Amino acid sequence: MQYAVELYYDKETENKLLALARKIADEKISTKFLEWKTRPHLTLACFNDVDETQCIQQLKNFALSHKMMPAYIGSVGMFNDTKTIFVSPMMNSDMYQFQRELHECLKGHDTNGWEWYLPNRWIPHCTIALTREDDDDAFFKASDLLLHNFQKMCGKFTEIGLVKITFPVEEIFAVALS
Repeated sequence: MQYAVELYYDKETENKLLALARKIADEKISTKFLEWKTRPHLTLACFNDVDETQCIQQLKNFALSHKMMPAYIGSVGMFNDTKTIFVSPMMNSDMYQFQRELHECLKGHDTNGWEWYLPNRWIPHCTIALTREDDDDAFFKASDLLLHNFQKMCGKFTEIGLVKITFPVEEIFAVALS
C-alpha cells in the first residue's frame, strides 16, 4: 500500500480552495480531483509502505514540536505532463526546513520512486484539477477558469496527516500542529 503525509490548511482556506475545484466541476470541465475525496493539501512525503502505528506516533511527536505556519497562496501553476492544475504557496526557508525535518523524522520508511517529494526536489503545490483523463481541451479550459477566478489567499497550515493513496483517498490520521 502507498501512503502520503499531507500538510492541511485551516478550514476557511480549505473551503476557498474546494470552491475553486467545485467551480471547475460545476462548469462540467473536470470532476476528477473531487472524485479523489481528498482535502486540499500540500503533499510533504510519499512512501511505498509504512507501519501505520509507528508512523502515527512519529507524526504525533513531530506535530508537538512544530507550530502552525502562515499559508500565503499566491500563484497558479500546472504540470503539463500529468495535466495537473494547482495553486502554490509562497515558500520560505521555514517551510522547506519543515519538510526536511519531517523526512528526517520518517527516514525509516521507503521513499523509492517518490523523488519529487524528497527534500531539494519538492515542488509544493495544492492540486485544484486533474484533467489527464478528460477531453484534451479540459486542461486548457480548467486552467483558464482558474486563472480568471483565482485570488491570493492568506491562511494557515494547521495540521499534518497520513493518508492511504487509494481511490478515493483514505485519511488515516491527522494531528494539529502546536
